[in-house]
Amino acid sequence: MPPKSDARTGRCWYRTAVLAVLWILSTSAVAERIKDLASVQGVRNNQLVGYGLVVGLDGTGDQTTQTPFTTQSIINMLAQLGTTLSTTQSLQLKNVAAVMVTANLPPFARIGQQIDVTVSSMGNAKSLRGGTLVMTPLKGADGQIYAQAQGNLLVPGAGASAPGARVLVNHLLAGRIVGGATVEREVPTALGQGQFVHYEMGTTDFGTTQRVVDVINREIGPGTAQAVDGRLIRVSAPEEANSRVAFLGRLENLEVRPTKAVAKVIINPRTGSVVMNQTVTIDSCAVAHGNLSVVINTEQKVSQPNPLAAGQTVTTTQSEIEVKQGGGSLIQLKAGVSLAEVVKAINALGAGPQDLLSILQSMKAAGALRADLEII
Repeated sequence: MPPKSDARTGRCWYRTAVLAVLWILSTSAVAERIKDLASVQGVRNNQLVGYGLVVGLDGTGDQTTQTPFTTQSIINMLAQLGTTLSTTQSLQLKNVAAVMVTANLPPFARIGQQIDVTVSSMGNAKSLRGGTLVMTPLKGADGQIYAQAQGNLLVPGAGASAPGARVLVNHLLAGRIVGGATVEREVPTALGQGQFVHYEMGTTDFGTTQRVVDVINREIGPGTAQAVDGRLIRVSAPEEANSRVAFLGRLENLEVRPTKAVAKVIINPRTGSVVMNQTVTIDSCAVAHGNLSVVINTEQKVSQPNPLAAGQTVTTTQSEIEVKQGGGSLIQLKAGVSLAEVVKAINALGAGPQDLLSILQSMKAAGALRADLEII
């Protein structure tokens, strides 16, 4: 006869199964791929830069009298095309602008591959909209030419001006050319050294680095990966090129649960922005913050004498200064162990973004803010 089922045991088993499923879902939700946490050492972009000219502008180019390098560049370019001009000749070309051209050369780029370029004005042009970049060589850090750029600019902005008025939408002095440069020289990229490939973590974190090593050794085989330090991982990989690429393709898709990030608060005093991550906590503290504002009103008054008097008209300046001290009662903030509680406690102060900067710095100095402050 089959054993009798116990309803209580069944409920316990069901509850345990549900908890296990929720735990699996929660862990998989925060897992990240190795390719998102680390990169292969040596596989990197290379920056390219060049100086060129943008032509075809609608009278919004450089004022050549104030930008002599634009005039010199035009003379040199025309000389290469067979037209000789006197260096003493005064040129007034409002349809030309001197620009800097920048691009990123991706790893494993081949000759003939198209890459995007960014074009930025370096003179006093008013707009690059509608312009065409003339063939510009792009050089690397070693001074060698790695690409040639040319094409029509796409400037995501618009503007209109009239005597005494001007309207601008977005920025008109920088544009982009999609696929505007052609690779002319390749950069050799070594995919590892000998039988080893080194992975560099995005941030130095001993816990996350060890977890990556454990996942690789569990999925690939014991001893495959070794942690060199808190950021570098050495992995044994096949030496044959095709097998190594397939091996790295499998490796970078393995999922790892990174450790919690360092509690950090980022402050930008120029814009008043405050950003904090989810590991920020606060201890119980009391905060009082009062706003101090100074208002100065200046008024010009004219003292007009009697017409029959021999006095002179005098202009005087009268200033009124008013100092206001905002109320700042002492408010007790409870300890917060989650980001939502921290935000709720800080919002209870009713302070603006600029006031919040000084409050957070004071809380950090008092030891109530459990996070690193970073000012950018």
